[in-house]
Amino acid sequence: MPQLGETVTEGTISQWLKRAGDAIEKYEPFVEIATDKVSAEIPAPVSGRIRELLVKEGETVPTGAPIAIIDAADAVEAVEQAEPSPPPGEASGEHGGERRVSPAVRRLAREHGIDLATLRGSGTGGRITAKDVLAAARPAAAHPAPVAGETIPLSRARRIIAERMVEAKRTIPHAWTMVEVDVTNLVRRRAAMREAFERDHGIRLTLLPFFIYAVVEALREYPLVNARYTDEGIYVHKEVNVGIAVALQDNLLVPVLRHAERRSFVDLAIAADRLIERARTSRLTADELAGGTITVNNTGAIGSFASAPIVHGGQAAIITMEAVVKRPVVLGEDDAIAVRSMMNVCTSFDHRVLDGATICSFINEVKRRLEAIGPTGAL
Repeated sequence: MPQLGETVTEGTISQWLKRAGDAIEKYEPFVEIATDKVSAEIPAPVSGRIRELLVKEGETVPTGAPIAIIDAADAVEAVEQAEPSPPPGEASGEHGGERRVSPAVRRLAREHGIDLATLRGSGTGGRITAKDVLAAARPAAAHPAPVAGETIPLSRARRIIAERMVEAKRTIPHAWTMVEVDVTNLVRRRAAMREAFERDHGIRLTLLPFFIYAVVEALREYPLVNARYTDEGIYVHKEVNVGIAVALQDNLLVPVLRHAERRSFVDLAIAADRLIERARTSRLTADELAGGTITVNNTGAIGSFASAPIVHGGQAAIITMEAVVKRPVVLGEDDAIAVRSMMNVCTSFDHRVLDGATICSFINEVKRRLEAIGPTGAL
């Protein structure tokens, strides 16, 4: 069992991609392994033929334990007999051609029953990407709803999410609060910056990096929010490692943006975009999913108006940005009414670490910083 990250001590055989007796090339994926943090295809360390699979699918074994025996003798001849080379000029494929296909994309294609040879890649040099596979799978993805009484088997990812959520609710005394934020000027600032930002940095500018930036700056004033409860006392982190919740079709990943307190607004935006893209294309490492000290969730992107999320184990708070909605608002002492862009900011917190006064002061500091963003000026 290979080591899939510094904090990972065991793994589960999700699926054997090869069987006993099959020929295998060095670096060719031959098994899919899942941990409590990430799933990954594992490449063969040598070329040869698989003599025996030592672990059954679904079994969990510790890191370093043997999982298969590969005979390396006569490897080249065995591979040539078992898997002939693709014909010259082939546009794409799992083992060669002019364009290489990543293991994650191959796995995605298998899951959706997509023949990679039928796809035209949109990536650099015609490379097939996860987006190409998902686009091809979309028409076939509309399965009928389960009939009454049908049981949908739990995937490993769903089972892990369920276990973690139950454990978090069982061990953490949750409390919740919300403030309303006028983000009219923020929305205008983002619109004014968007075109130049995409041209200069190659990514689409969303509201998320503004929100992360406000949270990180507010933590400088209220560091107790960036903490965790221990039996020895409340441990306050010096670094700010922001977990960014990313919803996938059948999973939820929280990649971690490390040392956010050291980063500029532009750096935060670029780093967040890269992490989210890696999460959506199944390219995260185990270490990129560990070590978060506070979590940010952009539930507004899926239409949520208010939410009460579950605090991640080992953290003290999770904060959400909800949908931006235009509505009439009463302004000032003269009770003038104007149409403004409004957003709710919610937070769930560990009441062992934080009391209402502290968390309300923190979330209002986030509100103040978001509302202070003007149409121009430094961030």
